[in-house]
Amino acid sequence: MPGQLLAGPVHEAFAPGGVLSRAAEQFRPRAAQTDMALAVARTIEDGGALVVEAGTGVGKTFSYLVPALLSGERVLLSTATKTLQDQLFGRDLPRLIEALGLPVRKALLKGRGSYLCLQRLELARRDATLPDRSAIRALARIEEWSQSTRTGDLAELPGLDERSPLIPLVTSTRENCLGSQCPKFRQCHVNLARREALAADVVVINHHLFFADLAVRESGMAELLPTVRVAIFDEAHQLNETGVQFLGRQLGTGQVLDFARDLLAAGLQLARGLADWQGVAAAVERAARDLRLTVGRRAAGVRLRWADAAPDGVDPGNWRDGLEQLQLASTQAMEALDTVSELAPDFVRLYERAADIAERAERFAGACEPGAVRWVDVGAQLRLVESPLDIAQAVQEKLLKAAPGEDAGSAGETRSRAWIFTSATLGDDERLSWFTEPCGLEAAEVLRVGSPFDYAAQAAVYVPRELARPNDPAHSEQVASLAADAAARLGGRTMVLTTTLRALRTIGEALQRRFDGSGELEILVQGQWPKRRLIERFREGSTAGRPGCVLVASASFWEGVDVPGDALQLVVIDKLPFPPPGDPLVEARAQRLQSQGRSPFNDYFVPEAAVALKQGAGRLIRRESDRGMLVVCDTRLATMGYGRRLLAALPPMRRVATREEFAAVLEELAATRSATTDPALT
Repeated sequence: MPGQLLAGPVHEAFAPGGVLSRAAEQFRPRAAQTDMALAVARTIEDGGALVVEAGTGVGKTFSYLVPALLSGERVLLSTATKTLQDQLFGRDLPRLIEALGLPVRKALLKGRGSYLCLQRLELARRDATLPDRSAIRALARIEEWSQSTRTGDLAELPGLDERSPLIPLVTSTRENCLGSQCPKFRQCHVNLARREALAADVVVINHHLFFADLAVRESGMAELLPTVRVAIFDEAHQLNETGVQFLGRQLGTGQVLDFARDLLAAGLQLARGLADWQGVAAAVERAARDLRLTVGRRAAGVRLRWADAAPDGVDPGNWRDGLEQLQLASTQAMEALDTVSELAPDFVRLYERAADIAERAERFAGACEPGAVRWVDVGAQLRLVESPLDIAQAVQEKLLKAAPGEDAGSAGETRSRAWIFTSATLGDDERLSWFTEPCGLEAAEVLRVGSPFDYAAQAAVYVPRELARPNDPAHSEQVASLAADAAARLGGRTMVLTTTLRALRTIGEALQRRFDGSGELEILVQGQWPKRRLIERFREGSTAGRPGCVLVASASFWEGVDVPGDALQLVVIDKLPFPPPGDPLVEARAQRLQSQGRSPFNDYFVPEAAVALKQGAGRLIRRESDRGMLVVCDTRLATMGYGRRLLAALPPMRRVATREEFAAVLEELAATRSATTDPALT
């Protein structure tokens, strides 16, 4: 639809009595939603980049899907998580495609780790070292399911814990996939998904898959992206942090141990007696474990700076020797594999993996690339990382600069690709610089669309003044006490969001001590169950005679968690979510700003905290009928100058100043149960 032809049908779709009101019973026209849809339509027609911050409740999914579908263009949709992918593909797209009456073919494409690998399943079946009986039972269930599944998407298998140690044994990675040499290649679920994506009009992917392909050109997007004219990134606030994970260089000792295990299994099964497989694999495994030992005993989750020859606190000589031994063991594995490479494709792929490990070990033994930062993630294994500070250069060079003639239309005219980036939270200034700067989108058109919710009537925010300072050892216990008293009044319906795992443990344990055995409330703590199960139980609340719930969570629960209605009426945030100053990536970004004559605190730390605070607060009000209270247990929000900026970043909730007012609001919430009407807007 050249020119302005797309605006008309889009406007009609959102108008009273339009196709959306006929398709969705509870749809109501909203000016903000229509404004966003028309901006998306204009960008699709004209090309270029559009950045849209759409407040909670706008209905941004329909705002980009309707013009994208009506345009007739080939569309790529990228979301932040596989859960959102499934929602888009399984609910939103089918609903709109049917409503609009369009002959649109859609496809879902995930990363390798989401699909059952038939070859790896066969190897796992022969593996005599499965962890325990539960793993054997799970494998039997997967085998039974493999006979009936068409897609091989493990998300379809009910009851499979996403943390199951069996999943890496029945899925492939870029490293261990045999490609076209695989005996199961014709039935491969990954290749089937890619073929369907190449034939589809709308393809739904996730940010991890997109950036993995930008980094290694392996996921099938190298063929897909050039055929797409419209690319839409939902939950775009995660793009930068997702991108830097993939655009640098990594080497994990866990990856090396996986290689050693696969090397031994293939050698003994396919070429027994032709090389000392046990000795070669043991040398590789020993090199990986010795490298891990150079770091010593550290708490899981520690991120070590690596600005010099070795990470902080690690002996440089031992570190250098560890990398050299890893390189040597990998080279010896290559030599053994070279002697049997003609026997099976497995050995060719293993040789390539050994060469890759040796090359990475050699690179990490040298100096860091200019403009990048290095660190080591410490857990049961080590992960060596060299990362760019942001994705700006990659976006500018690999996305926004289209190849000449790449988007030529049917008449030969060149049409630039349309890039749309949207989220409920993209910054705290008019230009959304928190998002646009690190993503290389300073020249993009920016649109901010406010939420339709009446926050002043629906929600209140309270900053308790009597609490200890955030760095006081007593602070977490006091937060737990406040949350316990409030949750007891509300019958649960409370989510406590923490900024650190230490606070998560302290607050979770304090709440469990108070309520365990009382039958009054059930305390759910991140980590005790899979995330999906925790959210499902929290949503149930006190139904069917079960006690109400308090959910204590950190990190991943600050966003992407949707609990509408009465199940959530109180969100407690323990501290202002500033980036951890000791994190190597945070330090490097701050140092770069300082070298530019800018203020790291005002230009980085405060905007980061503002966005994270908005995301956490966004869990509270999800529908027009919701009512709730936000409590930020950090006195700095009320006493420091930057507190005004952070408060201004929050939705315009009414302010509660005293404990008495706080108690009164809790009583109102306890006494009044809001209607749970779902406006069916995503």
